[in-house]
Amino acid sequence: MLTYLVICLVAFAASGLTLFSRFGLGTLLLPAFALFFPVEQAVALTAVVHFLNNLFKLALVGCHSDRRVVIRFGVPAILAALVGAWVLLQLSDLRPLATYTLFGRELRVMPVKLAMGLLLAVFALFDLVPCTRDMSFPPRYLPLGGALSGFFGGLAGMQGALRSAFLMRAGLSKEAFVATGVVLACLIDLTRLGVYVPALLAARTGLDYPLLAAAVLAAFAGAYLGTRYLKKVTLRGVQLLVAVMLLIVAMGLATGVL
Repeated sequence: MLTYLVICLVAFAASGLTLFSRFGLGTLLLPAFALFFPVEQAVALTAVVHFLNNLFKLALVGCHSDRRVVIRFGVPAILAALVGAWVLLQLSDLRPLATYTLFGRELRVMPVKLAMGLLLAVFALFDLVPCTRDMSFPPRYLPLGGALSGFFGGLAGMQGALRSAFLMRAGLSKEAFVATGVVLACLIDLTRLGVYVPALLAARTGLDYPLLAAAVLAAFAGAYLGTRYLKKVTLRGVQLLVAVMLLIVAMGLATGVL
């Protein structure tokens, strides 16, 4: 019961924090799940929550999406998401890169955790540093943006920052920008889930499905209730605190401490 309580509270809080920082649900939720589950399962769980959350948004604003941009960005994003998800599964099967002892504990630097830790640190800094946070690209680079966003979305679920950077100058209205981003996020999530789910079902180590379901529902509830009852704001202090926490978790994953 205590495990359920802790995991659900962390998932709920991580979802709620997206309302007060510049970081997306996937970036915040991945470290929360990674504290309790193997990294490849944490990425898959984050994808489920992210997809459900975006389906809700899709029902609200999807009609405003720009079909031309969805095709130019979405086709390479789908193909790249398949590659990224496949790379994640390959990394999860690799042997430790190094082992060492810290405070009497034997720690292992796993390739998949090292990759997730480095990506988490990079994207945390990407959203934090002004020169990269405000970066944008001309419309002719939309296919490249789709490929990059799709690959990193499939690999780690971190797609929002890149997607926004490439859509920023695509000539979209505010409504079309939001709606197109939601449609593209749903396409990438659906694609990577098609790779993750069979791998999870085929996992030889038993999964606690009720616990996973409770964590997913708690995280979705945090995002849903926050969106419904709170105004979305960006507080610099909260943003910095969340960024530091993400960097700490990233270091823990990369070094095998977590």
